[in-house]
Amino acid sequence: MKDRRSITGHNFRLTENGPLISWKSHKQQTVALSSCEAEYTLLDNAVQESKFLKQLCNDMKIMIEDILIYVDNQGAINLAKNPVNHQRSKHIDITYHFVRSEIQSGNVKLQYIPTDSNVADIFTKPATRVKLERFRNFIMGS
Repeated sequence: MKDRRSITGHNFRLTENGPLISWKSHKQQTVALSSCEAEYTLLDNAVQESKFLKQLCNDMKIMIEDILIYVDNQGAINLAKNPVNHQRSKHIDITYHFVRSEIQSGNVKLQYIPTDSNVADIFTKPATRVKLERFRNFIMGS
């Protein structure tokens, strides 16, 4: 029986054309009531990982300035950027609003990316040969 929990996935690289340095795919701990909520929960995990990677790089004297996270859900981006408590999102656990504080402090920037261009989808959905070939350079670095 299907448990209705979303599969979440994210990945990071140091440079625009570099290989992946970190990636993760796992089932979310809670059942999301919407795709927006599932993406917002994923965003929280991605921001935490980005902060860890930035600190790790800084410890190795690799200075990371901007952290840009691509998100393919406009609702999640709006929810993260707008601290207003919406009727449809007031049930979301306060721990996930960590994302908002990171955006407001300028530590993280979000940018929309169409789902077809989102390499993270290979970590959350069945990956077709076409999609793997399309993202090969991204995964391995060009």
